[in-house]
Amino acid sequence: MTNIKQKATQDTKQILIDTASELIWKNSYGAVSVDDICKAANVKKGSFYHYFPSKVDLAIAALEEFYQSKKEAYDRIFSPQTPAVKRFEQMADFVVELQEKAAVKHGRVCGCPHAALGSEMAGQEDTIRQKLNDLTGRFERYYESGIRDLITDGVLPKDTDVKAKAQEVFTYLLGQLTFARIQNDITILKRDFKPGLLRILGVTTKAGKAA
Repeated sequence: MTNIKQKATQDTKQILIDTASELIWKNSYGAVSVDDICKAANVKKGSFYHYFPSKVDLAIAALEEFYQSKKEAYDRIFSPQTPAVKRFEQMADFVVELQEKAAVKHGRVCGCPHAALGSEMAGQEDTIRQKLNDLTGRFERYYESGIRDLITDGVLPKDTDVKAKAQEVFTYLLGQLTFARIQNDITILKRDFKPGLLRILGVTTKAGKAA
């Protein structure tokens, strides 16, 4: 009986996280109320507050869920066994594919929940800003590993500032996703993201093919 109760508890909490992730990503944090989340999740409001003291706490859990849902793919994409340039090319393909699937499901380009929630709430809620900074660091560490190997491979100069370049990559990613959301046009992302990413990395087409 205890195991069944624990599973029900885990399921309800996960349903709330998944529902909030989808609603906030599709719309915005401000546009989605606790009532909206409970209704879409088919969960009573009392149960919501049993698991999460506030909507902010649920949003933070949703951000962590977003990262965890991408971690396995990022671990695979940025495997040291994969040539460094190819890692970034595969990352670009993964990002575009994810946006295409979301656009089909929701009927519009959703962009990045990280960027959307950050631009909306980071200046109002320190806990959200801190969580976003934490997740930014985690993603940038993937990029840093690839950039270091680009330097080792001789594709980038030895004096390349790895951390600054990784931050530049992440900023470019957020900008592209935000612009695609504003324009509601996935073709922009498909056309521009990968070649722009390689330019920011300082990787020429010739170097990319060689790697």
